[in-house]
Amino acid sequence: MTSKASEHPTTLTTPSDLEIVITRDFDAPRSLVWEAWTKPEHVRRWYGLRSMTTTVIEIDLRPGGAWRWGQAEPNGQEVVFSGVYKEIVPPERLVYTEGFEQMPGSGETVVTLTFEEKDGRTTLTSTSVWPSMEVRDMAMASGMEWGVIETYARLDELLDELLGTKG
Repeated sequence: MTSKASEHPTTLTTPSDLEIVITRDFDAPRSLVWEAWTKPEHVRRWYGLRSMTTTVIEIDLRPGGAWRWGQAEPNGQEVVFSGVYKEIVPPERLVYTEGFEQMPGSGETVVTLTFEEKDGRTTLTSTSVWPSMEVRDMAMASGMEWGVIETYARLDELLDELLGTKG
């Protein structure tokens, strides 16, 4: 049996000195992928690494509204990201700022998510523009890629469950 991770790989590219583009297909309509990304009760179930405990999921989904998502490592150290929503076009586009709370002063990243549906499948593209190449490269060196791959696999599992196709 082929795993969804091999059927729908997560791709991560760096098209410019300040950008990271992450793309992943999901076997779900974009309205459901959007809902899974924007409703705290869903985000809490897929966000982050399995080895960590989700500690906070706050979403004020409106332009100017804040968001804050965080997890704790087994040793208790928190890893928390937060920002402000800039543009919300359900279920097509979401633009927000993002900062890593454990590195104050590193600047904000601007993230644009697009949700494109074709034949019941959704392509999620995340384009992040970083404050500097150094900050972007630090994020890449931190293990960001494998973290995104695992997180998106968890999102896939939730979408299967919500669609009733698990098992």
